[in-house]
Amino acid sequence: MQKKTIFHTEVLNGVCDSCQTNSLLVGIDNKFYRCVNCGADLEQKVNGVIKYIKVDKNTPLTHNG
Repeated sequence: MQKKTIFHTEVLNGVCDSCQTNSLLVGIDNKFYRCVNCGADLEQKVNGVIKYIKVDKNTPLTHNG
């Protein structure tokens, strides 16, 4: 029996921290997005204003709550 994998994606508009353009951002996880314009991986930060900050290989891809 084959197991099904279900993906729930989110596509939204935002300003990419990497290329500094208003771009479509595709949700990879609840908190991580990829810029459609430049391909940068971004982490969503919410502190009164939603910002998308570029992540690198040292950024943990898990979140606590």
